[in-house]
Amino acid sequence: MNENIQFLQAFLKNPAKVGAITPSSPELALRMLKGIEPSENNIVLELGVGTGAITRHLQEILPNEKSYLGIELDRSLVKSLKKNYPDLKIVCGNATDTFSIHQKSGLGKVGYVICCLPFVSLPNEVGERILLEIDKFMQAGCTFRTFQYAHGYYFPSAIKLREFMRSRYGKAQRSQLVVKNVPPAYTLTWKT
Repeated sequence: MNENIQFLQAFLKNPAKVGAITPSSPELALRMLKGIEPSENNIVLELGVGTGAITRHLQEILPNEKSYLGIELDRSLVKSLKKNYPDLKIVCGNATDTFSIHQKSGLGKVGYVICCLPFVSLPNEVGERILLEIDKFMQAGCTFRTFQYAHGYYFPSAIKLREFMRSRYGKAQRSQLVVKNVPPAYTLTWKT
């Protein structure tokens, strides 16, 4: 099935959990992966894998399958992802359980969290729980990178995410606007 159609179907089925109508562009995916150097002891944890728009580029820099863990909530997307990326560990799960999912995976320390979750459309309590899960990895020494769409950059939930991270890890490194994405987006990076 065409990736754009699959993504749109997932959005229509549950817009609050998908948060966009098209997958991330190659330009946004590459910006999300800039400077990422995964290894078995510095794995990449991808939250909200979607159709694999970022995973497709990420697999090119992974040294092996023990350097990656993906978590996706939508079962039909996970089924498709497992066909397209059979060597990667992609789990059907909720990001509110991220820390325990990683512990059960048997994989090494999380060095990078690549987050594609739609914080702007998530209920506040869900977003807060996910941020507390991410915080557990940050406390152990990690890089957290997410993106926010330009049109939603000043929405209360987008500001809340930035304030939560800023209060713990300082100001984000914000990229230039990635205009070759629908809609245009910024990447935000925090390192510990």
